[in-house]
Amino acid sequence: MNTRRLSWLSLFVALSVIGGMIKVPAVVSSVALDSFPALLAAGLMGAGPGALVAGMGHLVSALVGGMPLGPFHVLIAVEMAAILWLFAKLYQTRNKLIAVGVFIFLNSAVAPAPFILFFGAEFYVGLVPAVFLASFMNGVLAWIALPRLMPIFQKFDQSFEVKV
Repeated sequence: MNTRRLSWLSLFVALSVIGGMIKVPAVVSSVALDSFPALLAAGLMGAGPGALVAGMGHLVSALVGGMPLGPFHVLIAVEMAAILWLFAKLYQTRNKLIAVGVFIFLNSAVAPAPFILFFGAEFYVGLVPAVFLASFMNGVLAWIALPRLMPIFQKFDQSFEVKV
């Protein structure tokens, strides 16, 4: 990985930290807009960098929110990384709207599902609307921003040519 690409990756992680401070009212305080920069990184740089930004962004967002779920945030970070990896793969195959829809569905309905085992169905039902709102906002923002940013990034830095 070259220095310029590493710098861009660091910038997206920093933006994810800032997005993590923009909270969506929820049962837990780690629901935030930290996925938007990860979606941008996934769309512009590929699956690996997008997954890395998603995982790190969630962990920092949870830390800023007081780590309300404790070590479960590691599980959430892994889920976020996997979801963003899949998003990048779908986005790179030109299924952009499908990629956003899959991200919203997986992030809002599937990712919180393991918590039914630990905290009960009530927790899940209380959490899903806020996570859906945050996922929808993150996904729509990325869907709007990515096509506009791609030509600018490709013109600025040839390392952003995403391989299909």
